[in-house]
Amino acid sequence: MPPPNKLTQQLTGGCYQSTVSADNYNSGVSANYRVITMHALSIPTWIIHIASVLEWIAAIAFIWQYATVCDRAPWRWLSVAMLPALVSAMCACTWHFFDNSPTLSWLVTLQAALTVVGNSTVCLAAWWIWKQAKFDRTASSD
Repeated sequence: MPPPNKLTQQLTGGCYQSTVSADNYNSGVSANYRVITMHALSIPTWIIHIASVLEWIAAIAFIWQYATVCDRAPWRWLSVAMLPALVSAMCACTWHFFDNSPTLSWLVTLQAALTVVGNSTVCLAAWWIWKQAKFDRTASSD
């Protein structure tokens, strides 16, 4: 089988694994290629992964700063509640960095668990912000 065409190379980031055997190599038969679709991330995909992690870090920092400047403690809890989702994203990047190694498959389970925990903690923090705002409005109208 001939190497993939340029469109396939662009769509998959140009990463291929050769499946040439010694017999095929010695006999002059052209190499077979198997496209690695999951294990190779393209440069644009890496940019998105890294940018997402950096944006999440910035959001946590800005929310913490807002809570400090405006003296709104419930907002601090939102920034803390965002940490499990950040670690989840770092698990995904780590797994991809090591080429989705089967020995690191536990990172996928950890990522899934931290995503559930992160979504739950952000939901609780948002509820706490809403409850405190409602309490503050009630207290100020008395």
